[in-house]
Amino acid sequence: MSKVIENKQAQVQEITEKFQNAASVVVVDYRGLNVAQVTELRKQLREAGVEFKVYKNTLTRRATEAVGLEGINDVLVGPNAIAFSNEDVVAPAKIINEFAKKNEALEIKVGIIEGTISSVEDVKALAELPSREGLLSMLLSVLQAPVRNFALATKAVAEQKEEQGA
Repeated sequence: MSKVIENKQAQVQEITEKFQNAASVVVVDYRGLNVAQVTELRKQLREAGVEFKVYKNTLTRRATEAVGLEGINDVLVGPNAIAFSNEDVVAPAKIINEFAKKNEALEIKVGIIEGTISSVEDVKALAELPSREGLLSMLLSVLQAPVRNFALATKAVAEQKEEQGA
């Protein structure tokens, strides 16, 4: 086999592994962004532990077929960049969505959330979710509400008994 074919097979294998290991994937069209904007986006994604790469569409199509995600092959046209996140499901969607609001040239094409192909609307909805810390604080406040209400009711009963006894 020639070196070129071996290199392409290795790249397809690399992309396949990234799709298999990713908690979430976002495919974007970055046409119209200048170098400084792409560098800033890469920096934000890197800080969140998200890998942002550009692959040839034909190699990406082969990798998606290998992992059973052929449904995204229709959007793999033109220049695409792919954001892979192995740990945080929300991070790539949130960062890319915020960046797309400031830079209209960046277009979200499709997402894969925990192995399921998701539409642009789903990716944007995921991006609008609060952070993990925000969700945890909401959960804690919901859990504290009954205890707080019970404490207020007991205090009111105690005050009422004091007034009656005095």
